[in-house]
Amino acid sequence: MSQHTAHAGHPDLQADCGNCFGLCCVALPFARSADFAADKAAGTPCGNLQEDFGCGIHERLRDSGYQGCTVFDCFGAGQKVSQVTFGGRSWRAEPDSARTMYEVFPVVRQLHELLRYTAEALDLAGAGAAHHDLRGAYDRIDALTRDTADALLAVDVPALRAEVNAHLLRASELARAAVPGRKKNHRGADLFGARLRGAKLRGATLRGACLIAADLSGADLRDADLIGADLRDANLTGADLTGALFLTQPQLNAARGDAATRIPGALRRPGHWAASATGHPADGKEVRFDPVRRGTQLP
Repeated sequence: MSQHTAHAGHPDLQADCGNCFGLCCVALPFARSADFAADKAAGTPCGNLQEDFGCGIHERLRDSGYQGCTVFDCFGAGQKVSQVTFGGRSWRAEPDSARTMYEVFPVVRQLHELLRYTAEALDLAGAGAAHHDLRGAYDRIDALTRDTADALLAVDVPALRAEVNAHLLRASELARAAVPGRKKNHRGADLFGARLRGAKLRGATLRGACLIAADLSGADLRDADLIGADLRDANLTGADLTGALFLTQPQLNAARGDAATRIPGALRRPGHWAASATGHPADGKEVRFDPVRRGTQLP
């Protein structure tokens, strides 16, 4: 993928489970909780993983107690590791490669997440002044994802995140500068359960904010920067997220909304929203922190 084709909706940045060896179902651990119906250690295949690497309960994950799976996205890392890094040779066909494959997957997942955000920043017309640096970062990260397993395991991901985050922050500031009025700054704020019904947050920065179970019903979140915001069980009924920056599908899947919730055109309205738009935490279950679900570390 060249710098001329980089955009957030590119197939390379979207999960293609048909070309993956079920890596998220094997490499990553999870614990029995409101999000997962059973315990699973890293490197152990999920009991629902089929021989063809498909999920046996994919269409009923939430009803089966695996809602944690519905808010995870590899951003295309699964098929990259399966088909590029390991050349289409699965951990079942070559068991000796399994451990390395499981170690490489989380690294490439983080790199693909960076690619996805960088691609979205390149789509922002108002961030033109940052595009040169963003294109350079995108091409460099893209090249890394196509390198060898050993090279990938040697990548200093935290340092790379910090570097890219500076470019993303600049792009965000440039894009939001066109929003009239003073923009609120809630970067990294602890807004757990906050009452923000109808809040005027257009163009605000909510980077890395904890919005678990927050009431954002009817809130104006147009053009707000939501990178890394934790929206688990947040009430988005009637909220307007048109043009929200760096909002991802997993964030929407983790929240609650309804038919009146306005979302960016590139994202899908979660199928469970209509059933859970009640203003109460879904199913009354305890909200638990899970770093796998948390996703980005770019506040």
